[in-house]
Amino acid sequence: MPELGELFDELVQEKRSNKLPPVEDWKPSRTGKIDIVIDAWGDWYHEGDPIKRQEIINLFSTIMRKDEDGYCLVTPSEKLLIKVEDVPFVVVEMATRGENTDRQLVFRTNVNEVVTANDSHRLWVTNAEKDPRPYLHIRSGLNALLSRPVYYQLMDLCIWDNDNCYIYSADTRFDFLS
Repeated sequence: MPELGELFDELVQEKRSNKLPPVEDWKPSRTGKIDIVIDAWGDWYHEGDPIKRQEIINLFSTIMRKDEDGYCLVTPSEKLLIKVEDVPFVVVEMATRGENTDRQLVFRTNVNEVVTANDSHRLWVTNAEKDPRPYLHIRSGLNALLSRPVYYQLMDLCIWDNDNCYIYSADTRFDFLS
């Protein structure tokens, strides 16, 4: 298992090397639906059967966007709506460097997308008091649910102040209870 500093450096390097297609610019003329479902835990299904090849899921995730009519897989010539029960991604790993206001939090999703929590990639928790569901904004309206182990790791790093819980990353404060 790599040291936390090594993991942080590895994640930052991966983030620099990831280049996504310009799906926001594509305006395909053909539209339709495809029987792909991403369930509330980030598992992908096609026609009711699990998609088992992670490479396919990773590829599809690069051509996903969220439009007014829902989530879709898009190419320059075709747009296919899919069903997403909650959010399309799950955060499966977190690395941190620094402390308090100088902290940086870097996350990896189940599709190997790497994101640093900051003003453009917000962290938040819904239903924090009863059944917390923690999220991270990934890109262009696409969000990720933090897996339970990552959420617990994050909560262990938080600053607790009376009835509030917060953390900093990349000069941005994230409040989770208020």
